[in-house]
Amino acid sequence: MALKDGLIAELKHEASMTRKILERVPLDKKDWKPHEKSMTVGRLATHIAENTQWITRILTADEFDFAANKFAPHTAVSSEELLHIFDTKLAAAITDLENAADEEFDTIWTVKMGDTVMMQLPKKVAIRSWSLNHIVHHRGQLSVFLRLLDVPVPGMYGPSADER
Repeated sequence: MALKDGLIAELKHEASMTRKILERVPLDKKDWKPHEKSMTVGRLATHIAENTQWITRILTADEFDFAANKFAPHTAVSSEELLHIFDTKLAAAITDLENAADEEFDTIWTVKMGDTVMMQLPKKVAIRSWSLNHIVHHRGQLSVFLRLLDVPVPGMYGPSADER
């Protein structure tokens, strides 16, 4: 099996669970946050929906410079917009993975802030950590946000307390 096939299978599996939690985000409360240092529930959900774009960025360039790529955070205003962002970024990531040659995954991906190198990883590791693991991490946060908002939390790797 080609490396990309395993990554695509894992991405699709995780995406099905990510979609379940994104579908439950109450965007009528998009500005709610549990703590002053936290993201709002709307921004966190949008961040999760956008996150597979890192797969595209990793596969289409050998470096990412935060100084050269100014970040303007966006928050979806509706469930339709949130799921559209998720579906669009996911489809692009799957296409980019399908088109990748195995040797590309061993290429080093560099993250910089101007002249400062923040990290260097093989692309196969960067895809797992900067996208897949990143999504799982934030999904966990979002499940807590939903619990605090009294929204039933969907199960991810088995049933949740709300599905028993």
